[in-house]
Amino acid sequence: TDQAALTEPFAVGEHAVAMARLDRDSVCMVIGCGPVGLAVIAALKARGQGPVIATDYSPRRRASAERLGADLVIDPSKESPHARWESYGVPVQRAAQSMARMMGKTFGRPVVFECVGAPGILQTLIEASPAGAQIVVAGVCMETDKIEPAIAITKEMELTFVFGYTPDEFAHTLRQISEGVIDVSGVVTGKVGLEGVAEAFVTLGDPEAHVKILVEPTR
Repeated sequence: TDQAALTEPFAVGEHAVAMARLDRDSVCMVIGCGPVGLAVIAALKARGQGPVIATDYSPRRRASAERLGADLVIDPSKESPHARWESYGVPVQRAAQSMARMMGKTFGRPVVFECVGAPGILQTLIEASPAGAQIVVAGVCMETDKIEPAIAITKEMELTFVFGYTPDEFAHTLRQISEGVIDVSGVVTGKVGLEGVAEAFVTLGDPEAHVKILVEPTR
């Protein structure tokens, strides 16, 4: 039951990945390794997708991303994750992509999962991601944000906004957890009873304190 309780948040990641237009050789980047980002990583790796680049400022969240199968985990305070696109065979500029195709080279569609939901993140990704990339927006920004569409237009990018999950995706995620395809054993880092719920929300504000806190009503 402890693991089954994580079906809902991991189904969010399953839905985000289902909405991505991945091909066999896609290189994926997950921006933010909170609960949504971790769920996206798990769903990608459950499909056998890779490489998956994950990035977060929090050491604890980066460690969780690594446990769930991210192929490369980056601290963005030390290195831009976008500097790694070309090392995985994805030209960043449109001209370089055209030249690669003229020379008979192929590369996977770059897909970026935005799992932060903070103002300014989307514009940063539009500027930094490779031409032709799909940006799947799973982070929920609760404020008015601003983007420059002209940049996305000239780079022919695709923005896909996702929310929630379908009943089939929920059932599929539960099955994957039960069969061990997705290992959520290290995601719950604390447990509280009902009287501890309010404090748990405060504690979760610190990414170094916990990943997920499980509420046990009978505790």
